[in-house]
Amino acid sequence: MVVPLIGRLKGHEYAALVGGFFFLVFETAISFIIMLLPIPIIQWFHNHSRTLFHRFSVTHANGKSEAEDVADAIRKAKDFGELCQYWGYTHEEHVVLTKDGYLLGLHRLPAKRGQRKRSPGTSTGKPVVYLHHGLLMNSEVWVCLTNAERCLPFVLAEQGFDVWMGNNRGNKYSKKSVHHDPNSVKFWNYSLDDFAWHDIPDSIQYILDITKSSTLSYVGFSQGTAQAFAALSIHPQLNAKVNVFIALAPAMSPRGLAAPLVDGLMKASPTLVYLFFGRRAILSSATTWQAILYPPIFTSVIDTSLRFLFNWHSHNIPYLQKIAAYAHLYSLASVKSVVHWFQIMREGAFQMYDDDVSAFGSPGGRAYRPARFPTKNIVTPIVLLYGDKDSLVDIQMMLKELPDHTTVTRLDGYEHLDILWGKDIDKDVIPEVVNALKVYCDDSCGSPDKFKDGFKVFERQS
Repeated sequence: MVVPLIGRLKGHEYAALVGGFFFLVFETAISFIIMLLPIPIIQWFHNHSRTLFHRFSVTHANGKSEAEDVADAIRKAKDFGELCQYWGYTHEEHVVLTKDGYLLGLHRLPAKRGQRKRSPGTSTGKPVVYLHHGLLMNSEVWVCLTNAERCLPFVLAEQGFDVWMGNNRGNKYSKKSVHHDPNSVKFWNYSLDDFAWHDIPDSIQYILDITKSSTLSYVGFSQGTAQAFAALSIHPQLNAKVNVFIALAPAMSPRGLAAPLVDGLMKASPTLVYLFFGRRAILSSATTWQAILYPPIFTSVIDTSLRFLFNWHSHNIPYLQKIAAYAHLYSLASVKSVVHWFQIMREGAFQMYDDDVSAFGSPGGRAYRPARFPTKNIVTPIVLLYGDKDSLVDIQMMLKELPDHTTVTRLDGYEHLDILWGKDIDKDVIPEVVNALKVYCDDSCGSPDKFKDGFKVFERQS
């Protein structure tokens, strides 16, 4: 039996491994106890955490401002539909069956604010744009903004686009399969490969079938960009269906984590994640802690975690935006998909999942190289928008692996999540996205002026 860790870790790393294991055992036990508690007791913990927060907080003031009311309403929204309803938009829900049997939820905004499509589930004749979320997320991250002008899907709907948002298998809106029970290990046995082979192309084809459009525009965030890089590289025919691929905070081969100890542990043996979290969903207890902790405390926990793991300080995201959005940040994902990312970081290459776990422990290394996604073969126009303070984006490495027609826009002072929820995305991000859609949308989309409709979002800030 090969033990990948033997001889690969230093003494303090073994100590961290043991400490992390006991912490996870403790966390799992607490989560199990909480699961058995009745709702009134959980509410008691929530209320007392609020009391403690206000007792020690020096910034608390009596009464709520209008902005706080908005943030509170966004935070409390139970699902995608309630978020859209709050801002006056009518959405549609669709389900696509992938070729390997997963049922994926799709959300659609077919009309402008206050308008309703007379025949749901049919073509609008509008240009189609498809947005896809990042790791451990779902489609709610696009619409949990504290004002509509900073919400990309709402702006696109107002500009005359037929807006669709996808969901990965396993998350809040896609936790079903015709073959496997979601409580089984088999259900969660998927990685980035499966997103690329099935989820992205099958979702795109479904959208094109419903809209009767020949092409659509793809906007991805973080892992949502990686899934498109992978899908377009292994499905040559998919390139003809995507008129432009806009990558926000693009992810391909991150250098690693900001926390040296965690980074070293995971790179030494990516499959160590299996030891910590098993082979089903990762961090499944996050929603439990969210229910117990008072929102400002939960927000502080998230901020601290992001700073520790990625060195993100989130100064560009307003505090009330964090309160609203962090409640919608987490959704279930497979442990295997996270292991896949650590394999990519370890090898420094955008590769497919390496099934040969024992190879990581071989003293002489591998006798093979895991297959890599041939991203240079992508024909679809690519537009990259990245923040120069984003620790997960290695733009120079990325450009070496992408075709020459790739264009790049750098966002000064932006970190990863800033591109989703930053205070100035209506000035810095959304105009770039809409301008790219104008440039690359084909003739079937109509003239660019058709989208303006009196808005000024196309004007870049000097």
